[in-house]
Amino acid sequence: MENQSEITLITGLGNPGLEYKHTRHNFGFLVLDALAAECGLELKKMKFKALVAEGRIEGKPVVLAKPLTFMNDSGVSVAALVHYFKIDLNRLLVIHDELDLPFGSIRLRAEGGTSGQKGMGSIIAKLGTQAFPRMRLGIGRPTGQMEAADYVLQRFAKQEEELLKIVLKTAVEAAQNFVKDGLVTAMNRYNGEAG
Repeated sequence: MENQSEITLITGLGNPGLEYKHTRHNFGFLVLDALAAECGLELKKMKFKALVAEGRIEGKPVVLAKPLTFMNDSGVSVAALVHYFKIDLNRLLVIHDELDLPFGSIRLRAEGGTSGQKGMGSIIAKLGTQAFPRMRLGIGRPTGQMEAADYVLQRFAKQEEELLKIVLKTAVEAAQNFVKDGLVTAMNRYNGEAG
């Protein structure tokens, strides 16, 4: 049996359903899909209302999870997975979209608030702490009069596609680095603009 405190849980946030598939709010899902593909893992098992893959990254045990609860209830699934796999919160990485960062930027942090991100709010409420690592993927704020709630549910624009590919590749590398060398190393190497 694996020493369970060594298992890393990486969860990407988003909304289930085809209508949300390529939207800004599903940035976390996009990274998790790319990470799973890169590591030869398949997100196909259902566990605690999440699509889950168990395997290894850089030789270390990992669980990848996409909560299918809809964004605002992400904590229900994430907290259940944390308890089931006995995850040390230092080994939890939550990947999500971030309005307060410009598109193309990545920030890893050891802890923090929600910045208005409802999925993070749900996870913090269910875990009872803000002290767990997260990867924030900048989507920028809408221009003009558009509401943030409408903006996050828009698909990425055609002119964003090239940079999106670079961000996804960098985010996957950062997640792999987090598993292998820990948060501080990943922060030092990947915080900033993708590419």
